Amino acid sequence: MSHQPIINAMTVDVEDYFQVSAFESHIDRDDWGGKECRVERNMDRILALFDSHSVKATFFTLGWLAEKYPNMVRRIVEEGHELASHGWDHQRVTGFTPEAFFQDVSRTKAVLEDVGGVEISGYRAPSYSICEDNLWAFETLVESGHVYSSSVVPIQHDHYGMQSASRFAFSVADGKLAEIPVTTYPVMGKNINFGGGGWFRFFPYALTRWALQQVNVKEQQACNFYFHPWEVDPEQPRVGDIPIKTKFRHYINLARMEPRLDQLLGDFAWGRMDEVFAQEIAAARKAVCPA
Repeated sequence: MSHQPIINAMTVDVEDYFQVSAFESHIDRDDWGGKECRVERNMDRILALFDSHSVKATFFTLGWLAEKYPNMVRRIVEEGHELASHGWDHQRVTGFTPEAFFQDVSRTKAVLEDVGGVEISGYRAPSYSICEDNLWAFETLVESGHVYSSSVVPIQHDHYGMQSASRFAFSVADGKLAEIPVTTYPVMGKNINFGGGGWFRFFPYALTRWALQQVNVKEQQACNFYFHPWEVDPEQPRVGDIPIKTKFRHYINLARMEPRLDQLLGDFAWGRMDEVFAQEIAAARKAVCPA
């Protein structure tokens, strides 16, 4: 008797190379408008790659980019993908007051809904910056009309991470919000990020495939994978005068990223976040509006 494979969530954090948190002390937000934007051409490659595998995904998109490139956002929706929020201009939640965070996510949600013509249910914090010190952010997301978040990585890291969090989807804000962490797998008692980004470029592909298979087969859970458009762009302009660690993390194996994604899309079953975790999201909606 054959079993259907578990469908995993494929997600993209839609931001350009000069907008990453690692460069925020080297590139001023006021200078963004003068930078060469490459996000549209990279999104063309990603959408074509997804189409070649008949994969639908979730795109956590910056409001700043949605306002500047509305046709890109409309294409995401028209091709059957889910549109979700990544905040306005990639400011970490750790730098917000509750009031300022509410303004940021509300503004982004309104612009995305206006441009995309669809309801925005999901949010992902820039640099996974919801942690033990700002759990109030979950309540704020509910207040601003979001139903799920994917803002936690249950690991120890120098820039982000919530070690105490569950590795799998859990409820927050009195059950009114579903939090869906990025996929990790314990190795020698320590959670390792196998859910994408620089880790996917750094680790041998076989190791990532093994870890995701363990989550699907051994633990019978769906994975939550992410990457960025700039990661399929080895020709992107180089940012000078940055620390060696930052340079290593950002530029390692960019040329290998697209072929690895192509293999990943073929090796596993993938879908939109709102469909893969439909049960958890429905429970959050019910908690907000009980029948």
